Amino acid sequence: MMKVYLAILLFGCATVDARSQPVPSPRQLKWQENEFYLFAHFGPNTFTDLEWGKGSETEEIFNPTKLDCGQWCRTAKAAGASGIILTAKHHDGFCLWPSKYSNHTIAKSKWKGGKGDVLRELSDSCRKYGLKFGVYLSPWDRNHPLYGTRAYNDIYVNMMKEIVRNYGPLFEFWWDGANGEGPNGKKQVYDWHRFEQTLRTVAPSTVVFSDIGPDIRWVGNENGAAGDPDWCSLDTAGFTRGNGAPPTDTLNHGNENGKNWIPAECDVSIRPGWFYHQNEDEKVKSPNVLFQIYLKSVGRGASLLLNVPPDRRGQFNEHDIQSLIGFRKLREESFDHPVAHANFGAAYSGPYAVKFPKASTVNCVMLREAVQAGQKIESFMINLKLNGRVVKKIDGLSVGRKRILTFNEAQADSAEISITRSKADPSIRELAIYHINNQLVGL
Repeated sequence: MMKVYLAILLFGCATVDARSQPVPSPRQLKWQENEFYLFAHFGPNTFTDLEWGKGSETEEIFNPTKLDCGQWCRTAKAAGASGIILTAKHHDGFCLWPSKYSNHTIAKSKWKGGKGDVLRELSDSCRKYGLKFGVYLSPWDRNHPLYGTRAYNDIYVNMMKEIVRNYGPLFEFWWDGANGEGPNGKKQVYDWHRFEQTLRTVAPSTVVFSDIGPDIRWVGNENGAAGDPDWCSLDTAGFTRGNGAPPTDTLNHGNENGKNWIPAECDVSIRPGWFYHQNEDEKVKSPNVLFQIYLKSVGRGASLLLNVPPDRRGQFNEHDIQSLIGFRKLREESFDHPVAHANFGAAYSGPYAVKFPKASTVNCVMLREAVQAGQKIESFMINLKLNGRVVKKIDGLSVGRKRILTFNEAQADSAEISITRSKADPSIRELAIYHINNQLVGL
């Protein structure tokens, strides 16, 4: 590790009682270190070329001839992803496991003579390859005959328990607020309070995603971009999931002084659609595009959930794999060899000055806040210097778990980082200076 010289330069920091600021729970803190993981949209839509199934599709249509969840996991590992979240049940109501609470399941499909279980194969493969496993369970069900009645809430609760019991532990449980009509023409009144209590009871270590958490919030778009600034805090009073969610801008940025710790997750698909469509094979996002998404998600303190839909064989497609491998290569080339780097204790407070081993061309800075004590930094300033003279000034707002700033390259031999505004005594956990490929600089 190269030596660094530190100097403290503190300006304009507020004296706010740190106890009044929300902080992450142990499960949230553990989840935030995942950073990047995969989504897998898979089901009847894969075979009908639809994005939203109608619920009337015959079960026999689901027949992945060469399903290989080990291949999914090997690809995820090669891409540097930490886990996979599977659409166990999408809006069409088809269950990718032989659920006891639905007749519209994999048990009635042609695949493996009705003896298959995608959740079993993927959960076992994730465990084998050291990946985390999560599920998406749509509350909307366009097939179940009880949808639109109070009894459906019992069905949904039982499905959650069934999944946790048979396929856990789960690192994340993914809800959306979709609420359309069921086969009887009625909409469901979801018992969200009961759903949440159920998961807290049967899976207390699992983080739960939705528009308003309770653990992770939707970022307000499907482009993979968090706001700048991005606050991990959110006010949820008066809001509900789905149509009653906070405004898009609020979801994108969070609330600077929100009462609840609910960080953002950025979901985006590697393809134009969420399910596999052969006509999109030539429209897979390039490694460069994925890198820009990374800068706007992970680089703004959020996590990145990248959808990679299995094809009709039941495998990740070669086009997607090529892009994923290229994406990892760009991250490694960019961030594996910093010009200067320093780790600090969680209690270390104040801004920093780093002297480089030699004058170098740089165009990227990475900061990490000690978020276990909350998100306190509201603005900061970076001065790049050469021979004691400031050659570039860079202003930033929130930091959070990780903040990556890119800029036009400059020759420098030191950098001074000053916290210009904070809610309480700030604490930077890590600092790194880089020179990355100019074509990757998101300006």
